[in-house]
Amino acid sequence: MIRNLLFTATLFTAGQLGNLLIAQKGLPSKTPFTATVNTAYPQHLDFKESMVSNLVVPSGFKVMLVASGLGKPRIMSVTQQGILYVTRRDAGDVLMLKDTDNDGKFDELKTVMKFPDVHGITQHNGMLYLASSKIIKRAKIGSDGMLSDTATLVKDLPEGAQHNNRMLAFGKDGKLYMTIGSTCNDCGETNKENATMLVMNEDGTGRQIFARGLRNTIGFDWQPQTGDIWGCDNGTDWRGDEIPPEELNKIEKNGDYGWPWVFGKQEVDPTREDPSGTTKEAYAKNTVPAVMTFPAHSAPIDFRFIGNKPGVPQAYQNDALVAWHGSWNRKNPEGYKIQRIHFENGKPVSVDDFFSGFLSKDGKTRFGRPAGIIVADSGKIFVSDDENGNIYCIAPAK
Repeated sequence: MIRNLLFTATLFTAGQLGNLLIAQKGLPSKTPFTATVNTAYPQHLDFKESMVSNLVVPSGFKVMLVASGLGKPRIMSVTQQGILYVTRRDAGDVLMLKDTDNDGKFDELKTVMKFPDVHGITQHNGMLYLASSKIIKRAKIGSDGMLSDTATLVKDLPEGAQHNNRMLAFGKDGKLYMTIGSTCNDCGETNKENATMLVMNEDGTGRQIFARGLRNTIGFDWQPQTGDIWGCDNGTDWRGDEIPPEELNKIEKNGDYGWPWVFGKQEVDPTREDPSGTTKEAYAKNTVPAVMTFPAHSAPIDFRFIGNKPGVPQAYQNDALVAWHGSWNRKNPEGYKIQRIHFENGKPVSVDDFFSGFLSKDGKTRFGRPAGIIVADSGKIFVSDDENGNIYCIAPAK
């Protein structure tokens, strides 16, 4: 059954919120702010294969369960040959999955690396790159998919703390990009690399801040038509059911996206103090506003563009997919699905459900939480469910 907790806090001083919130917050605003915080967890349902029939994809696509019993699979990468790698942060390893009989389902499973806290994964020039909260490693991909020549490229990333889900990907410029979340809900960071996107050389050298003020942008990708970087940012908690919204941002070099003082489309956080030497309102004017906003606490994890892949309907080829992991802190649950963000001329114009059905219509139960998305060269779209240990394949219907 759904569990609800009603919590009301008036933010006059940090001490009024108790030790839990003190650890999560910076100084309070001079203006009192009252928030009603609801904690509502749809009841978890253990997976049964019959549940696949509850899942919904658009016309022109089909969905199939291709792997199960994987614990908590998270972020994925797929080779041109169809070998799928998936990280398991909780288990601290990387799995390799193969479809050896070409029936569309994975039937071979091997652990190819032990790597505590591993999360982000990508490929570049025949190498697999992997990231934990503090470390980036690189390994050579063999013809059989096994890994060798493992090397540690970076070992001094900022502390992960509350947001340790590092993601990384290569741009067409050959540079390695990486998102670093905040250590907390809304505190003032002491490490300038927290709440940023970083860029570095492929060997991990030359690390620089590309953009800042991004509380926890996990997934990001390059729009096929324009080459612009886009990603969805996780908004702050403890503000009530509706604020702040989750954000879709075009991530620009040297852009400041406002966290922890500003969210959404240059809206100031009513609970926060002014930045040093200025006001929140003045600071907001120099931040980059979100291009789209979404229901608060939906929790975006992965974000990928579909691209021009075989069999994918033309109407989807320049569109993005975002995995909403699902809310825990709003009265009416949101998320628990994949949505398509439709782009026209390089700009997002609309949003609709692409892969849904995990959350019951009354919001009281769920049998999965989408986490990772990867689009194979074949046009197949793989989605990981880190709650019930499944991987699904969404493919163009023939």
